[in-house]
Amino acid sequence: MTTPHSTAPTAPSRAEFPRDFLWGCATSSYQIEGAGSEDGRVESIWDRFAATPGKVRDGSNGSVACDHYHRWPEDLDIARGMGLDAYRFSIAWPRIFSASGGKPNERGLDFYSRLVDGMLERGLQPWATLYHWDLPQFLQDQGGWNERATVDAYLAFVDAMTRRLGDRVQHWITHNEPWCTAMIGNFEGLHAPGLTDFKTALQVCHHVLLSHGKAVPLIRANVPGAQVGISLSLHPVRPASASAADQAAAERHDGLRYRWFLDPLYGRGYPAATMAQVGDAAPSVLPGDMEAIAVPTDFLGVNYYFPETIADAPGAAPLGSRVLAPASVETTALGWEVAPQGMTELLARIENDYHPGDMYITENGSCYDDQVDGSGEVNDTDRRRYLQRHLGALKDAVASGVKVKGYFAWSLIDNFEWAEGYLRRFGLVHIDYATQQRRLKASGKWYRAFLKDET
Repeated sequence: MTTPHSTAPTAPSRAEFPRDFLWGCATSSYQIEGAGSEDGRVESIWDRFAATPGKVRDGSNGSVACDHYHRWPEDLDIARGMGLDAYRFSIAWPRIFSASGGKPNERGLDFYSRLVDGMLERGLQPWATLYHWDLPQFLQDQGGWNERATVDAYLAFVDAMTRRLGDRVQHWITHNEPWCTAMIGNFEGLHAPGLTDFKTALQVCHHVLLSHGKAVPLIRANVPGAQVGISLSLHPVRPASASAADQAAAERHDGLRYRWFLDPLYGRGYPAATMAQVGDAAPSVLPGDMEAIAVPTDFLGVNYYFPETIADAPGAAPLGSRVLAPASVETTALGWEVAPQGMTELLARIENDYHPGDMYITENGSCYDDQVDGSGEVNDTDRRRYLQRHLGALKDAVASGVKVKGYFAWSLIDNFEWAEGYLRRFGLVHIDYATQQRRLKASGKWYRAFLKDET
C-alpha cells in the first residue's frame, strides 16, 4: 500500500522535461461527437442508457454533445493553437458496424479518415482509442461483453479501423478503462448498459482483456511499426487506518481494483487470492486466454485522477470493503481528492512491480463549476492549479527514473460527462452548449503557455 507525501509538487516548466516528451489532450467519441443518427451511425449502449429515465442526472444524452462531428476542424485548430504534440481521440464503433457480420460503413470510416488527415495537417500526432465504452446496442442485445462472440465482433472492428487508418495512425489504444466497462457498467449499474451482476461484470472484464490481447497482434499485422497499448484507470490504494481489518480490506480492494488488471496483462494471471475471494463469480477462462491477454505491448496508458481510501465493511459487496469519501482534504467539484503526489506514487509502484516499459499518462484532469464572467472569460484557477501541481508530480516521476514518456490532459473540451450529463466540466476549453461557442479557459491558456515554454 502507498502513503502520501507531506509536500505537494510545484508547477514546472516544459524545459524541465525531456525534449522528446509527448504533450497532448484527450477526448472520447460519445462525449463530444454528437451526430447521433447521421451517416449510418446506429444506436450505442449509451444512447439506450441515456434514454432510460433516471440514468443521467440532467436527463441529457450525447445526440448533439459538442457537435464535434461537424465542428472538428475548429476543435483541431484549438488543439494546434495550444501547441499540442498529439491528440487522443476514440472511434465510435456504432459508426462503423450496424449489424453482426456486416460490412463496415464507409461513411463512418471516411469521417475518421478526414479527422486523422486534419490532425496530420495541423502537426498533431493521432492517438486512436478503439473502445471508449460506446458498444453498439445490437451487440448488447446479443449479450454484450458477457458473450465471447463480442470479442470476435471487436476484432472485426479493429481490423476495419486499422486497415483504413493504419497508413497514418501509428499509436493505438485497445481499450479505455476496462474497470469502468466491466464494474461501473455491469456491477454498479451507474454506466451503460446499467447491469448489476458481479459475475457478469467479471466475465465482461475477462472478455475485454481477452479482446485486447487478441487485438494487439492484429493491429501489428495491419500497421507495420504500430505502437500498441491499453489505458487503465488506476489509483493508489490506502487503508483507512492501521487496523488489521482496514489493512486487509485495502488488500482485497487492491486485488480487484488494481492487480486484477495488471497481473494478467503482465503474465501473472488473475491474483490467486482475489480469485478465491470472488468464488462462484469468477469468470470462465478457456485454455490459451491468459497467454493471449499477456501479449507484450509497447506502452501502458495510465489514467490517474485520485487515490482511494479503503475501510473494512463486512457484508458489503463485492469483497467486504468500501471506498471512503475524502475528509478534510482538498477535492474537486465531483468530490475527488486532489492528490498530485498520488500520481508519483502510482507510477513508481507500476514501474517497480511490473516493469511495463514505456508509460503515458493518457488521462488526468479535474472537474470544477466553471462560470463565464462578464468579459467572456473562464477563470478556472482551481483547474489551472490542479494542472500545474500534477505536472509537478509528473516531473518528479520522470526525475526518479520512471519511464513515463508523455501526458494527455483530460479533456480538451467540456463534454457529455456520462451519468453526470452536462452538469460537470473537465475541459480546458469551455463549451456553451446552447451556441456551441468555444472559449479557452484560464487553465487552457496556462497549458498553452507551458507548451510554448512561456510560463
